[in-house]
Amino acid sequence: MSQTILVADDNTASRELIREVLEMTGYDVVEAVDGHAAVSAARANAPDLVLVDIQMPRLDGYGVLRELRADPRLSGLHVVALTAYAMQGDRDRALDAGFDGYITKPVDIAALRQEVKRFL
Repeated sequence: MSQTILVADDNTASRELIREVLEMTGYDVVEAVDGHAAVSAARANAPDLVLVDIQMPRLDGYGVLRELRADPRLSGLHVVALTAYAMQGDRDRALDAGFDGYITKPVDIAALRQEVKRFL
């Protein structure tokens, strides 16, 4: 049985690259273009892992994380931050907020695979 990963990113090119890499690795991928769509997709699909961009319109990655953690059915999901924020302290800030992992963009494919493998 294949595992499902939700990829939430408002950047189409980034989302498509991640989807292609994950599908080539054998995962099923559900996509969301903003934070509200990510929460809805998580509720509808109960993914095994969520990769969410921190900076999205309407509801950012931190908001998505709060919504998922507040939902008893989804509170145990592993949620990994995707972000172009790579300044010192950004990783710690994301992990302190409750993200399980942190991947910087542009996405390094080896790092993506390693982070996914860590949780699945």
